[in-house]
Amino acid sequence: CRRGLGRPVACSVRANTTERRSEYQWRKPAGFDTGLLVYNSLSKRKEPLILAREGTATWYSCGPTVYDHAHLGHACSYVRFDILQRILKKIFGINIIHAMVITDIDDKIIKRASELNISPQVLTQLYEKEFMSDMTKLKVLPPTVYMRVTENIPQIIAFVQCIINNQHAYATPEGNVYFDVKSFGNRYGKLMNVQNLSGEPGETDKRDPRDFALWKAAKPHEPYWEAPWGKGRPGWHIECSTIASSVFGNHLDIHSGGVDLAFPHHENEIAQCEAHHQCEQGEILSSFRTQAQGMHKPVCFFVLVPG
Repeated sequence: CRRGLGRPVACSVRANTTERRSEYQWRKPAGFDTGLLVYNSLSKRKEPLILAREGTATWYSCGPTVYDHAHLGHACSYVRFDILQRILKKIFGINIIHAMVITDIDDKIIKRASELNISPQVLTQLYEKEFMSDMTKLKVLPPTVYMRVTENIPQIIAFVQCIINNQHAYATPEGNVYFDVKSFGNRYGKLMNVQNLSGEPGETDKRDPRDFALWKAAKPHEPYWEAPWGKGRPGWHIECSTIASSVFGNHLDIHSGGVDLAFPHHENEIAQCEAHHQCEQGEILSSFRTQAQGMHKPVCFFVLVPG
């Protein structure tokens, strides 16, 4: 693997979650130096933005989980990323190839669909259409390609199997597949300290509380797909690693997402990609630092994107 999947182009972690790790030693990769400096979330310093190809930046972004209305936290994030892309294009002449994932299957979607007594597919189609309409009203440029999770299940299954084959994941008798954090040694936890994390409630078939789901065994009345480990569906983090790799291979210049996704989402993406591509250079998956910490939906209050 030449440089791994992704470039650390700044992703903040939430300080009230757990302590950050000591400064990560990032190695400057080979490539085209744009002359721009960006904040590197791994080294905690501004670093040069270096592209694999002169004049072209590959960009992957964590898109919405389409289970509810978009709110101002989403709008803030996507508008800021749009501004950054426009600057790179119009001022620096950099062509951007941008892929965005649409998460159209996960726990929140299943729960919300059940509450509304409709199918997850009907729910996600409704809110995906609304999200795209909101972005159009905000004048946010569309990505080069949208990628839906449910349209990439075979690729996700193959990605998980590769991680198992590389001895960094394991299947359980219950039909779940977990990433084996201990197999990764001190390479896990690049963005923050993860030594004292506890597992999710009800996850009793893990080897280590820090292990996270790559594949979730099917539950009654939930959507599922056939896999070598049994019927089930993808875990949250594996979708981004798989789709980014499917589109861009083993190298990605820029990865963007909300600040609140730094842990566990971006941390786990780093681990999955390194395990799959067998790369040890810790420059995989990070995001521009923005103050758009409202990507997640607050419990009691949120403001919708105006129609």
